[in-house]
Amino acid sequence: MWLKVAVFTGFQFFFQVDIDISFYHGFLASLSVIIVSELGDKTWFIAVILAMRHSRLTVFSGAMSALALMTVLSACLGWMSQLIPRVLTYYASTILFALFGLKMIHEGYHMSASEGQEDFEEAQAEVTKREIDHDAGKFVDMEAGISGRASSYSSAWLIFSFVSHIFIEAFTMTFLAEWGDRSQLTTIILAARENIAGVISGGILGHALCTGIAVVGGKLVAQRLSVRTVTLVGGVVFLIFALSAFFVKDVEEKPLRVDYS
Repeated sequence: MWLKVAVFTGFQFFFQVDIDISFYHGFLASLSVIIVSELGDKTWFIAVILAMRHSRLTVFSGAMSALALMTVLSACLGWMSQLIPRVLTYYASTILFALFGLKMIHEGYHMSASEGQEDFEEAQAEVTKREIDHDAGKFVDMEAGISGRASSYSSAWLIFSFVSHIFIEAFTMTFLAEWGDRSQLTTIILAARENIAGVISGGILGHALCTGIAVVGGKLVAQRLSVRTVTLVGGVVFLIFALSAFFVKDVEEKPLRVDYS
């Protein structure tokens, strides 16, 4: 589906731009479902806890690197399903979206008020365990490094090692927590029926917004965030995009074309 936009000025300058609606539909769908899927998710709480203990910029960089990579990989998996007849993947993805929406509404309706706190404590325990395991061998390495290097060089090396460890920790914990998560499956499903560039762009922006909230004001937001409400809203959003498939369908990716006359 294409939308033609015409602009006319007082200088008799006229141009027409064909805008591929499928990109914006894929972008909006991906952005919306990622936000409602990630806020209050285990991945989100991991970013909150890491940012409370370490550099926010380093945690954001590590988490976003993992999320961006996961988004691209998931979108590529969904795009490869285009080898299957489009009519099958399109309506199969619509059914899955509807099922996801109904499942989220069911979970939200039966969810306890303390669900968010339980997820937070679970993520906190996982981060703490991982850091204790790392610290067990870190001090031995630090002593060996200090004894074998000059003081200034050792300090720089230790700082770099510490920052690198935080980045790697944020990356690996986020990537592993995201694998098989609802947002990954959603990205695969969207890429199977929508414009892949729109899905990737919207997904990465959605992850960036959620992760940014987590590292900047995550503790405050986590205390006020109602996971139950977010889950219910997320279910409604999934159902809306499932229904939208009956109004915006058989979209094809076309290049942007500009005609001057």
